[in-house]
Amino acid sequence: MNQMIQEGLSGFASDRERLDRVDRYIRGEHDGPYTPPSASTEYKLLAQRAVSNWMPLLVKTPAQAMAVSGYRRAGVPDGETSPEWKAWQANRMDSRQTAVHRGGLGSGLAYVTVQRDALGQPKARGVSARQLFAWYADPASDALPVWALEMPRRPDANNAKDVAKGWLYTATSVAEVLVSGGKDATITVVSTTAHGITLNGVPVCPVVRFAPDIDLEGRVTGVVEPMIPIQDRVNQTVFDLLVAQTFGSFKVRTVAGMAPEFQRDPETGEILYDENGRAKPIPIRADASRFLVAPDADTKFAQLDETPLGGFLDAIEAGVKHLAAVSQTPPHYLLGSLVNLSAEALAAAEAALTRAVTEYQHAMGESWELVLALFGSILGQPYDPEAQVTWADFESRSLAQTVDALGKAVQMLQVPARAMWSRIPGVTDKDVEEWAQIAEEDNSEARLANAVTKAMAPAPEEPANAA
Repeated sequence: MNQMIQEGLSGFASDRERLDRVDRYIRGEHDGPYTPPSASTEYKLLAQRAVSNWMPLLVKTPAQAMAVSGYRRAGVPDGETSPEWKAWQANRMDSRQTAVHRGGLGSGLAYVTVQRDALGQPKARGVSARQLFAWYADPASDALPVWALEMPRRPDANNAKDVAKGWLYTATSVAEVLVSGGKDATITVVSTTAHGITLNGVPVCPVVRFAPDIDLEGRVTGVVEPMIPIQDRVNQTVFDLLVAQTFGSFKVRTVAGMAPEFQRDPETGEILYDENGRAKPIPIRADASRFLVAPDADTKFAQLDETPLGGFLDAIEAGVKHLAAVSQTPPHYLLGSLVNLSAEALAAAEAALTRAVTEYQHAMGESWELVLALFGSILGQPYDPEAQVTWADFESRSLAQTVDALGKAVQMLQVPARAMWSRIPGVTDKDVEEWAQIAEEDNSEARLANAVTKAMAPAPEEPANAA
């Protein structure tokens, strides 16, 4: 167990720099734009104001189009809610799943741990990749880790008295541990509790990984990391714009060949000098309400034009478009350039985002199915490898179009009408369950009315025998 914890601490250290950098950029703490070594306080202030944080929007856009809305497994009659889905609702996962999706999309990795609460019911909790390290025998293809170490806070390596608490998850138990800081970390196991969670009778580590873009070598990237160079480029351009706007966006009037007037002592009339022995000139006040007049005929007045800012604005827009293209985010989400688009044009503009969201749903859907399978293990339900989660539909189309398409599927393709209920946007499994009960009640009332009508109807007369 101590060896696992030591490897877990080393794993935290190996990926900490990357995860911390991604976290900084999501929260808007970017690397500052380039400034000359002799930059003044004004330049440094402009550098702080130049940060234009697009990262949260790149993460929120696909995350807002992803919401698990139901769970289907074998052995549950039509119209009934499975025990796993009831546990999902009890854990408030309708809202808490969003943080898991954003964590997985942002840094490329997030986790959900499953344990038993005080009443023996399933308890799920999302954990950031910065707080949990999981070890896999095959990082690319294994669904569950061999073991995992969760450390919400790591001890200070320079302080031997600093102690941090963590949890070590294995296939059979969960151990609470204390790890001290300093060069030689001391590990103390406080308690060990058997969790008894299995899949198909095989004990498993109850930690589920959410990695939407994992590759064949087990590496993860996320949405933010590839965007950092482009984000830095945009910040640099915004900084250059602010500098030009602050120091060069106004017309400058110049005067040549005019001797300045100097300040004089009001009593003696003598010219006043500064501490360096130079005469103090009287400042020339030049604004829109004043004329400049010079007694010398050789005096020339001129004007320096302001620095045009259009090039900077075009460069910023180009950088944002690069962000949109690489991240598969619709450009109008970032630029706000939506002008009278039809439903078909809007769907075409969001086609790349729709494909990206579908890819993320395939990856994260498998993870949520594992979480619900672990719920079922705690609840004593049989494992169903074919169980599936259903996702809410957020595509840009009107409700009338959707209902019309579903109605045609029922009429033209003979698809059962009840099978189309769950495909209506915004409809949850709870709604489908209530509709099924209402339909069953209506059918029962109709059958009862038919039976009463037949019982009260007079018997048909027998035809007279022919002579």
